[in-house]
Parts: sequence; structure tokens; C-alpha cells
Amino acid sequence: MTDTTTPLSTTAPATSPSSPALGALGLFTVLLAAALPLVDFFIVNVALPSIDSDLHASEAVLELVVAGYGVAYAVLLVLGGRLGDLFGRRRLFLAGMAAFGLTSLACGLAPGAWSLVAARVAQGAAAAAMLPQVLATIQATTAGPRRARAMGLYGATAGLAMVAGQILGGVLVAADIAGTGWRAVFLVNVPVVLAGLLLAGRSLPETHSPRPEPLDGPGTALLAAALLTLLLPLTEGRAAGWPLWTWLSLAAFPLAAAAFYAVERRADRAGRTPLVPPSLFASLTLRRGLLLILPFSIGFSGFMFVVAVALQQGAGLGPVAAGSALLPLAVVFFFTSLAGPRLVARWGTRIIATGSVLQAAGLALVLLAAHRSWPDLSAWTLLPGGALAGAGQAMQLPVIYRVVLSDVPATRAGVGSGVMMTTQQSALALGVATLGTLFLSLTPTTGMRDALTTTLAVQLGLVALTGLLSLRLPRTIG
Repeated sequence: MTDTTTPLSTTAPATSPSSPALGALGLFTVLLAAALPLVDFFIVNVALPSIDSDLHASEAVLELVVAGYGVAYAVLLVLGGRLGDLFGRRRLFLAGMAAFGLTSLACGLAPGAWSLVAARVAQGAAAAAMLPQVLATIQATTAGPRRARAMGLYGATAGLAMVAGQILGGVLVAADIAGTGWRAVFLVNVPVVLAGLLLAGRSLPETHSPRPEPLDGPGTALLAAALLTLLLPLTEGRAAGWPLWTWLSLAAFPLAAAAFYAVERRADRAGRTPLVPPSLFASLTLRRGLLLILPFSIGFSGFMFVVAVALQQGAGLGPVAAGSALLPLAVVFFFTSLAGPRLVARWGTRIIATGSVLQAAGLALVLLAAHRSWPDLSAWTLLPGGALAGAGQAMQLPVIYRVVLSDVPATRAGVGSGVMMTTQQSALALGVATLGTLFLSLTPTTGMRDALTTTLAVQLGLVALTGLLSLRLPRTIG
């Protein structure tokens, strides 16, 4: 690490001369795959009322439709990265994408609420096999400016997918294509997956770690236990009425996390290969970058969930109007992302703090609009705040991704990307669980307007925390 390089320098170790190169079509293919799991995490937000009406699901089961996907996805991401390093990233990518298409079909054809939950869990597992191969392939097949551009496009794709999922969900539910209703939000994945498989077969090079590391059974089991004991009670607790098992599970979380760390450290010291090597966290940029992902992703997913509920149940908007209210955020995010590499070249990691300020200003405008205009909210009243928030988010997310992976060697690309995406996915699930629970708990006592403004105020605190933490990053990364 040095202060003499250009901001966010792309002087990461280059791929070897024999390394396959990722062409433009291959990059498009992996970015398409990167968008799918994130779209599907958010696409159901505006479809839940229709699912409830059709399948007569309880609130707790509806929560599981969202949480089952998110928890399975988060729990298995690191394992998916390790499997790609071991068996080949192209092979795992194709298998994961095919499984994602099949499980999406199962979701769309689910005859009942519990079969939908089971299909969503399987869909999350398929996503966990597919997504780590995207970043690992980029890390292994690009270097220098090409890697910087690819990572910037990945960050832009991820951010846009999270917003577009909610918009697309509203359009598909309202369109009721061939009478499919909410089922279209899952069935739409099938032709996209088929196209992706054809493109991947033609354009995606095979890569794997030059020193494949065997699987770590105890570490995998303990990581799964740690994430499950944290995420399941938080996502299901409120809807289930906070039964005893939720409190016992939360109490078990620190014990499971401590056991995971101890087992991994012991394996590392004994010369074995742990699932998440503690030595990976020797990188200052990785540690501090992962810390930034937490408040950013918690706030982002909480905002998307709360706004979807508030606009439909409080402001009385239909699914299309509720989704369209986020369109300014998505459009500005996309165009700001295109300028991201130039901004980073000039300002380095300080662009994250600037983005936090813009995002905070946008959220403040959304909060003010909700307070003054409730319940008459629409795309127009949310336009100024959404546009500013989108610009701010676009200045943060792609750069954070680059920071986290900047010092990860190509030999550990799979596990590095798995750790990063596990952190992000866990934070997304926590955002829905914590901010969503806050909003839904306050609504009966304070009314939906005050519950919304209070939740937005909490998110403002998370945005401020992201900006402050970003100041601890080295401005330049070698």
C-alpha cells in the first residue's frame, strides 16, 4: 500500500500470460448473471400482496418467501466460491445458472405457499453457486484498466439490479401476462437463463485456482450455523410473535461465530485450508471495505422494503406506480455509474464520502416529502430525493467493491468474492429484518407516515456511518 500510486490504482497483479482473457461478450454474460440474484431478492417486495391474495399465506410464511431465499443465498456463498476454485468457475457458473432457471420455474409453478418457500430456498442455493464465479472470473481473467472497468460495471450492474427488481416486479404483476399474475416475477427468469447459458457456452473461459484447496466441512457447517442463528430469528421473529426459539437462536449466534473463528484459525495454523482463511483478513482494504458494506447494504435493502410497503399499503399506489416511484433513483444511478471511473481516478476513495453526502441529502428530501405530502406520494413528489440518493449510491457501491477485492490474489478470487457477497447478502437480509421490523412495529402506534419518517431517519444515520468509515480508507490503493 502506498500513497504514490494513482487513486484506486489498477496495478493489481496481472493475470499470467497463459490466463484466458474475458472478452466483451463474456463480460456481458457474467454481468447478466450477476443481476439475476439481486433482481430476485427485491422483485418479490411488490408481489407479496398478490401472493398473499392468491395463496392465502400467513404473514410469517410471506416473510419466509423473502427470507428463505436471502438466508440460503447468504449461507452458501462462500462455499460456492470455494467450489468454483476447486472444480472450475465456468463449470460452477453453468451449473448454478441452470439450477437458478429450474428453481425459478418451480417458484412460478408453486401450487401453494409452502412449496413456494421451498422453491425459494432452492433458488437462493442456486444463486450462491452462480454468483461467486462472476467476480472470481473477472479477477482471474482481467488486469489493469480492464479490471477496473469490469469492476466498475459490476458495481453499476449490482446497484441497478437492486432497484430495477422492484420496478420490474410492479410491471409484471400489473401486466398479468397470460393470467400468470405474481408468478411472472419468477417465470421471467427462465428465458433470461436460457439466453445466458447459450452466451456462456460460447464466451466464458474456464478458470480455476492454480492451487485448488479442499473443502472445509467443519468450517462450512459452523459458518452456516452462525448465519442461520442470526438471520432466521431476525427475519421471522416479528411475524412469528418473537417465540422462545428466536431468543435462543440469537443467544447462540455469538457462540457459533466464536466457534467458527476458532476452528478456522486452528486449521490455518495447522497448515490445513479453512473455508475462510483468517490470513485473508490481513488485507487492510478488505477489512475496512467489508465494514463499509454493512451499513450501506442494511440501509439500502431496508429502504427498498419499507418504501414498497408504504407506497402500496399507505399511499394506496398500485404495483406499477409503487415501482415507478423508484425510477428516478435507478436512472440517475445508471448514468452516474458511467462517470464513476473518471471520478475515482480524480478523487480516489474520497468519492465514497461525497456519495454519502449526496445520498443523505436525497434521503432527507424523501423524508421531507413523506412528512409534508402523506399520503399523496408519487414518482413526482419523490423525484428530487430519489435522484440525489441514486447519484450518491452510484458513487459508493462500485468503489466499495473495488476496495474490498483490490488486494485479493487471483488464487483466492473465489473465496474472496464469496466473503464479500456473503457480507453484502447478510446485510441486505438484516436491512429488511431490522428496518422492516422497526417500520412495521411503529405503524400500529404512530401511523404509517411517522413510522416511515422515523425509519428514514435511522437510515440517514447508517448513511452517515458509511461516509465516516470511508474516511479510514487509504486514499490510494496499490
